[in-house]
Amino acid sequence: MTEPVLSFIIAAMKNNTDVQTTYASIPMQSVGPFKLIGDVETDDLMVPMATYETPLWPSVARGARVTARAGGIRVTVVDERMTRSILLEAPNAGIAALRLREIQLRHPDLQAVVAQSSRFAKLIDTHFQVVGNLIYLRLEFTTGDASGHNMVTNAADRLIPWLLEQYSDLEYVSISANYCTDKKVSAVNGILGRGKYVVCETTIPRKLCQRYLKTTPEAITDLHIKKDLIGSIVSGGLRSANAHVANMLLGFYLATGQDAANIVEGSQAINHVEVTADGDLYFSTTLPNLIVGTVGNGKGLDFVVDNLQQLGCDDKQAEPGANARRLACIAGATALCGELSLLAAQTNPGELMAAHIKLERAAQS
Repeated sequence: MTEPVLSFIIAAMKNNTDVQTTYASIPMQSVGPFKLIGDVETDDLMVPMATYETPLWPSVARGARVTARAGGIRVTVVDERMTRSILLEAPNAGIAALRLREIQLRHPDLQAVVAQSSRFAKLIDTHFQVVGNLIYLRLEFTTGDASGHNMVTNAADRLIPWLLEQYSDLEYVSISANYCTDKKVSAVNGILGRGKYVVCETTIPRKLCQRYLKTTPEAITDLHIKKDLIGSIVSGGLRSANAHVANMLLGFYLATGQDAANIVEGSQAINHVEVTADGDLYFSTTLPNLIVGTVGNGKGLDFVVDNLQQLGCDDKQAEPGANARRLACIAGATALCGELSLLAAQTNPGELMAAHIKLERAAQS
């Protein structure tokens, strides 16, 4: 972005007197209690969710209660990284391939440049695609407790002029090449990683399944296969096999000051459900692209500060990244509870609509 353009944008923002804060207009409620085990150990945790879909609260709460009685939800952070892809142009594909081989060997030099942009940004890997004479270079970083959108863009902004100085036959095309991939449905995020890769799993004894979910392990597993798996294939879903993960993520994101547009890739989640050898229900929700942070833009609002403290994600003594990993685990567990409850409801004809009518009309009266 050129300096005159940037100055114009800043001036326009300063002169815009119509900017308003609207955070108080979305209903918010804490649901639970949640019990988590594994990478996060916590009990009796109440999770805030901001949503206009008020039946979501009791549904997620039902999932939280039954999983807590079953021993909790095991949460595991498999991986974490934030990405920015840049787009450069070479004279031809041969030079593009040559330069990429050289760049791949210069990781320490690249990290030295990145370190000038932030003490928290760490370059951990690079991937690339060559299309004609175009270089799509995917840069992957850890970003501490920040979700990292701006941090990685700032790092990339430092790397681009350095690369062009080192390799005079390359030219700048864009700071973002869509190979990141930010706020768009893609396969690359699930394969290479973007955000927190979180797996949440629980085992519900048959008796609890029948008592609290009003269904059986066999019925939920059968519906999962026919709805989440086959239904997603029929619809052309991309790396997605879930019922409504976007619902829980949006409510959680709005309550905790996240960039809500990241539910696009965040909701590319996969349920895996089985009946165990003992006849119980194994239920898991895997979220490979969960993008959350506990510092940065949006985190200074009073209600966000309160919610992050309530979730135990504002520990000033924690190592960098620990608060964000905890938040990601809680977000994933919230998604699992909503998935479990909805699938259970849908095994019973009429239950879903009856609950919506009852709860939404009660809220309006």
